[in-house]
Amino acid sequence: MGNLLEMTRLDAGAVQVRKEWQPLEEVVGAALTRLEQQLAQRQLAVRLPPDLPLVPLDAVLIEQVLLNLLENALKYTPQGSPLEIDAGVTPAGITVTIADRGPGLPPGEERLIFDKFYRGARAGAASGVGLGLTICRGMVEAHGGRIWAESRAGGGALFRFTLPLDGQPPAMPGA
Repeated sequence: MGNLLEMTRLDAGAVQVRKEWQPLEEVVGAALTRLEQQLAQRQLAVRLPPDLPLVPLDAVLIEQVLLNLLENALKYTPQGSPLEIDAGVTPAGITVTIADRGPGLPPGEERLIFDKFYRGARAGAASGVGLGLTICRGMVEAHGGRIWAESRAGGGALFRFTLPLDGQPPAMPGA
């Protein structure tokens, strides 16, 4: 029900993006804390470079993007399989990657999985109505970024999103 309400707000343009310059690691940490119990049985590698710049983002929205992507990975990958979170600076801004070692994406589904109500051929018994990734796309695009998915070499999937580094970060005290 929450996803339906969030999708309605996104479709209506009612989602207000309140960007503030923030460290990405705080937003990632908040998402991981909320999923601590679900992630307890997983090997999780988090690689965030220490020199990652501040990012102009709405922490609530990007935390929700991370939650949806991680919940999706938990739902569609084998119990106990590893997950990875990486981030880095690219020409487009900051790119965040959620990687898994699940069944991967069938060719041609890479774009479709972000469509409203789309559930992949491998959805099987996994619950949901197919809005989580659509909501992710709406929230990332509201930030001026983009999101995509691809199959991972060696098996699994990569879900990536980029947030632009528009503007100037605030001056740090004492800098």
